[in-house]
Order: sequence, then C-alpha cells, then structure tokens
Amino acid sequence: MDIPTLWGAIQAAESDPRYPEELASDLLDRIRRIDGDINSFLTLNERAPGDARPAAGVGPLHGIPIAVKDSINTKGLETTAGSRILRGYVPPYDATAVARLISAGAVILGKTNMDEFSMGSTGENSAFGPTRNPWDASRVPGGSSSGSAAAVAAGLVPAALGADTGGSVRCPASFTGTFGIRPSYGRVSRYGLIAYASSMDQIGPIARSTKDLALILSIIAGRDPMDLTSSAAPVPDYLGALEWDVSGWRAAVIREAVGEGVDERVSSEFWRAVDAISGLGVDVEEVSFGWLDDALAAYYVIASAEASSNLARYDGIRYGLSPPHSGDWRSYFERVRGGGFGREVKVRIMLGTYALSAGYFEELYIRALKVRRLVADGLSSALRKYRVLLSPTMPTPPPRIGERTADSLAMYLMDVETIPASLAGLPALSVPIGRVDGLPVGLQLTGSRMDEPSLLALSSAIEDELLGGPVPAASAPRPGGPPPPSTGSA
Repeated sequence: MDIPTLWGAIQAAESDPRYPEELASDLLDRIRRIDGDINSFLTLNERAPGDARPAAGVGPLHGIPIAVKDSINTKGLETTAGSRILRGYVPPYDATAVARLISAGAVILGKTNMDEFSMGSTGENSAFGPTRNPWDASRVPGGSSSGSAAAVAAGLVPAALGADTGGSVRCPASFTGTFGIRPSYGRVSRYGLIAYASSMDQIGPIARSTKDLALILSIIAGRDPMDLTSSAAPVPDYLGALEWDVSGWRAAVIREAVGEGVDERVSSEFWRAVDAISGLGVDVEEVSFGWLDDALAAYYVIASAEASSNLARYDGIRYGLSPPHSGDWRSYFERVRGGGFGREVKVRIMLGTYALSAGYFEELYIRALKVRRLVADGLSSALRKYRVLLSPTMPTPPPRIGERTADSLAMYLMDVETIPASLAGLPALSVPIGRVDGLPVGLQLTGSRMDEPSLLALSSAIEDELLGGPVPAASAPRPGGPPPPSTGSA
C-alpha cells in the first residue's frame, strides 16, 4: 500500500473522491497487521471509512484520517490518558483542536498510546503497555506522545495530534524520524486536553513533512472562548511561510546543549545539520546559557506541583475507575488512586505535594518560578538578536526498552534540551536530520513567541537541503510485541 504524507493524501483525494474512504479502510487493515508489534493505537474508530465517505471534498483535509493522542478528548471514543483510572471514560464532547480538524474535513482514525497523563519521556509508562519504535522494536519511540509519533512513522496514519508539556511532541518526533512542533503557549486551545501541568501543556501536530505541520497548525491555531489562556493574536499564513528565503537570517547554537551528556554520534549529526544551515545562507553563531541544568530541575518542581493539583480530581466518583464502595472515604480514595495511577504518576504527585507543602513552598516552588523567569528572560534576550536557536532535540539516540525506566533521574535528564522552550512558553520544532546506527536523530529549532512561521520556514529549507523532501515511513518492526488495540466508534 502506498503510504502517503498528509499533503499527498489530500492531493489524491482531490482527484478521486473515493480515495479517503479507501485510505481509511487500508490504514485500519495495516494497523491490524503490524500495530501489534508497535502498540501505537489504544482505540480504533471502526466507522472511519464510513465517516470519510461524506467528508470527501469537505474543507482542506478532504476526509483524510488523522490520529489523536489519548489525552485529547474525542466525542464517542474512549479517552484514558494512558491510565487505568480513566478506563471506560467516553467524552461527551470533542476538544477544540479535534473539532476544528473535523470541521476542516478530517476523520479521526483512533486514539494513540501515551505515557500515563503525559508523564514520561520514553513511551513506556502507559497502563496499556509500552509503545515501540517502528525503526527498531527493541527501542523506545520517546514520550509522552509515543503512539502519535510511532503511528505516523510507521505509516499507520498520515498525521497525528500530540501534546507537549516538557517535550512530549518533540522527543518522540526526534526518536521516530518525524516532524513535530510545540506551538507557543496559547497558540492552540487546550480545551478538551486532559491536564498535566496547565501552565505548559500545549497541543501540537506530528507528521512526515513540514508542509503537513503547517497545514494542521493553520487549522487548529487561534483564539477559543472556551480557553481563556488561548491567544487572540492573528493566525499567520503558515503555508506561505514555507516559501520564505532564509538566507541572511541569524541563528545561534546553544553551546551547553551540545556539551557534556550529549552522545558524540548525535553531536556529529547535529553539526552536519548546522553546516547545511550555514550553506543556506544563515549566519550561525553560538550563545551560552548557564542555567540549562537549573531549568531541568525547575521544570520538574513546577510540573509536579501542577500535576498534584490537577490530578486531585480523580477520586473514583465522577468518571473512570470506580470500585465497589466499602469502608470509610479515606480507604476508598486510597484504593481508587492506588490501583488507578501507575508508579511514575504517583511519584510526581508526591514530589509536587512535597514542593507545595508549608515547609518547602518558598524553598522549592517559589525558587523554581524564579528560575523559570530567568530562563524566559534569557531566551527572549537571545531571540532579539537571533531569529532561531539551534540544539539537538534529544541528547541521545532512542534507548532500549527498559533501559531508562529503572532510573528516573536518567529519564528526566533526557528532557534537558526540550524543557527551556516549555518553561518560557516558546514555539519549538523538531526536524529529522539523520541516523545514528539506523536510529533517527532530530534537530530542535526554538523561536520567539508566536513566531512559528520562522521555524516552519527554516524546517522546510532543511527538509529540502538534507532530506530531499518528506521522510519515508519506517519498515515493519520485528514480529512479536503487545496485543492489538481495542475498537470503538465515534
């Protein structure tokens, strides 16, 4: 079966109205054949081919299937955020980003696997089994939007929505050789997104070309009255930005981001990409930030504190896991949360509660907020001089399954490159730039607030220069692995 990019599928649909229905049917068959080895989908929309038929010719997406991370609400499709505590929850409404895709003609193919409540960098913390990397099933695909990136990389869907708090779109994009963008905070509505850390959560697309990212972002971006943190800033012409001439731009490599702790093979691919960027006429210099390690610590204090507050609502009363009531309220509450939350979620709730406690609030939480301001000011200052900041997206190639979960600190350190943009609310985009021993490597572009067009323009130029166009889908992984996804209807 031909495995198209989103833009390629749209072109096929424009010439043949039957194509969207056939594509949806073919993709469901492909998922059933090979996703048992990847575990990228948790729920399939078996009605997708039928939904695609009337959607053909509707809006810019013409009935083309798109997948959605399982932390983003989809009306009529189970949404669990990768957690037992939400097993069986079927939202009565669509998230704004999903509703806008459907209005533009998209068909939701299914819900993708993820680290529970977006807490993880490898895709292994799901209550429903780890997602595996389509390029090597013994490796992680990155997290927390693991299933979205793996499904796109494996050619199971042309594009997908993820959500990024500390790197959850960019990390799996880098590890699977796809493109992923975290928009500026407020650029895309968070209405209908199950919260992890509300001051940093942001929905963003994953695809196999820059043009696909630009198209999806143009549809989901913009003010939403249901989300008061969404920005009223006009949505620019993202597709038009792909034609910009980047020669004469100034960019800077973050010196510490290519230093200690970065795999030498990743550094080699990164500097090769920097040379290519220079060859495009971009003036590349270096900039130094002494707070990179402090940013990592601040992020985990702030994100865990917000998580401890956001996840307090999961009590077994209103939705999700609800075992038979017996005993007093305290024992029931302990049973629900003890059985419903996984280990990593419990760890972060405890860390966050500790940071917010009376004896440590000033010492930990307030200090972390001060570091956040330092990071935001430092990045803003640099971006007044440079159009884009450059760094590896991830410091290492994809680890093996199980390699990082035994050591929480090692897993947290994987986020060192992606966290600064999250703390500052800035847009950042991961571009695939090469391979290390057959495993993908990504380059991260970070820009000024609401300047996604510059990131898309440079990404498109890099794509043409280094990759010669959209990236191919991965070959099928080795046999064996997790069970196939459940099915549902929209």
